[in-house]
Amino acid sequence: MSIPFELPAEDRALSPYTGYTRAHVEAVADGLLGAAWRWATPEGALLDLPGRPSGSGVRSDGLEGYARTFLAAGFRVAGADGKDPHGWLERYARGLTAGTRTPGQDDAESWPLILDHHVQGQPMVESASVALGLMLTRPWLWDRLDEDVQDRAETWLRGAITHTPAPNNWYLFPFMVASFLESVGRGDSATARSMERALDLMETWYRGDGWYADGDGRAFDHYNGWALHLYPMLHAHLAGDQALAERFGPRLREHLEGFSLMFGGDGAPLHYGRSLSYRFAASAAVGIGAVTGRTPLSPGASRRLISGNLRYFLDRGALTPDGLLSLGWHGPHDATLQHYSGPASPYWASKGFVALLAGDDHPLWTATEEPAPSEGPDRVVALPAPGLLVQSTRDDGIVRLHNHGSDHVRPHEGEFAEQADAHYGRQAYSTHTGPTSLTNVADNHLSVEVGGVTSVRRRIHPLGAGHGDGWGWAASWHRPVFVSGPPMVPGLRVESVTVARGHHELRVHRVVGAPHGARLTLTGWATDALRSELVGVHGWSERDTVRAPQGTAFEPWVTVPRLSAQAEGTAVFVALASLSAEERATPLAEAVAEVACADGGVTVRWADGHETVVRFEPLSVQGADGSS
Repeated sequence: MSIPFELPAEDRALSPYTGYTRAHVEAVADGLLGAAWRWATPEGALLDLPGRPSGSGVRSDGLEGYARTFLAAGFRVAGADGKDPHGWLERYARGLTAGTRTPGQDDAESWPLILDHHVQGQPMVESASVALGLMLTRPWLWDRLDEDVQDRAETWLRGAITHTPAPNNWYLFPFMVASFLESVGRGDSATARSMERALDLMETWYRGDGWYADGDGRAFDHYNGWALHLYPMLHAHLAGDQALAERFGPRLREHLEGFSLMFGGDGAPLHYGRSLSYRFAASAAVGIGAVTGRTPLSPGASRRLISGNLRYFLDRGALTPDGLLSLGWHGPHDATLQHYSGPASPYWASKGFVALLAGDDHPLWTATEEPAPSEGPDRVVALPAPGLLVQSTRDDGIVRLHNHGSDHVRPHEGEFAEQADAHYGRQAYSTHTGPTSLTNVADNHLSVEVGGVTSVRRRIHPLGAGHGDGWGWAASWHRPVFVSGPPMVPGLRVESVTVARGHHELRVHRVVGAPHGARLTLTGWATDALRSELVGVHGWSERDTVRAPQGTAFEPWVTVPRLSAQAEGTAVFVALASLSAEERATPLAEAVAEVACADGGVTVRWADGHETVVRFEPLSVQGADGSS
């Protein structure tokens, strides 16, 4: 699709995969800023972008427009060593002056006050972007402000330190505010406590394999890259905090070992988790890794991911004809959004511009582009700490994520199903498909139907994950939860194992305690543009295809393959699934030569001679090579 602002000519010699260079990234930042500033208030304190308001209201949305675009301007100007050919910083200085003049007032320019997250929390989120923008541009903006404006700005920012964040990555917002205040000589015991508190929490949230939980639960998603790794490493980089860099840098490197595989061959990030309208912020961890040197990736591979991720969305209609980022994925898509999503929310995509902190002569921009990890040989990588299994196939560039450990249920919450969570509850996600809407049939989902009511998957209990040569597995269990009638059936649980090999996904489920009359359904990938197959190889009795007319973020209308069977007591069900871009000569069912279920386990002999053995008591998964 056409882009509503001018970009430089492609450079296919330096960037054979995307054609994009550093100049393209700068031009996109400038184009987005120019489009957004057309909607500024007279003095520039609020950018009131068009669209339906978020749950926080239009004034908070206007601050969001200012703060999140300031982040893009900060990376743009700081990366150019202060060069500001479009005069962005003059506008942000004027807006800061106006917004902090009488905070909390109902006039054309005043910023809302920062209060507790459950009262009026969104301004706390935006305070981090304001603070980071000021920190990035200090010599050219902050240092030139009148002292009374600096004092007013500090007073407003300190609201983030004196109020309570949400119990997750929000603690990094006062952390960044404190980081900025200390950097300009305005630190004190309160800023020190705020930073120490956030860093202490980060230790409790770290689970291993380079992954943090987003709070005290088990939410593992894109917030790892664009918040939990990004903010501490940015602070360490900008403040010259070598001790913190040594503490958090190895975790970022380890995170990128697995996360770098989570971009498709077309540049798409995994469509998984919340806040997906932030789009190319997904490459923020790759960018900060390259800027700080805390990355396992070569400069050419890093740029391939950053540029590919950016171009993916620009080429697929993420911008409106006016040059604004729409609320959605490719284009507008309501099902992708959360209640906190407002017209300016997508501009957290500005975090993708962190790569601009690497200057013109940095290897990130001078090295020749290299293939992304998903463009290499087929791979299966297990991440036991978050309970994730990543599967990529080179010929179609599709990356699949099998979720056996990440949910969005906080520790204090009981398991209830007033509404399912399509962003976490499904068993698989990909770079080329999205979950179906909550009003349509759920894709990649095992459901137990009791009394005509179907179950959802809420809290996920990981059982393990591992990989061998060319294959991998992950397992979990959950209690089926019902949306009406009794929320649970006593003793009912589902144990699930996914084994990935090439394009194939072996899905093994053991249902325990199914009451008389229970019925099971298992669905596959939701798509009409790609080839989605689901074949029952043990226990399943019926097979059909279901329509999902509300579509996904990728397609306006999709179908979903489905298996079904009756169940009672304890029983094992085995299916084979696949998602691919091409018609395959060999039917999916022929990929498995034999399935034997005995002694509480399943032995699968594949057509190529490989053998997979799944046992449930205790759980173990083994391949023919003995790996598990």
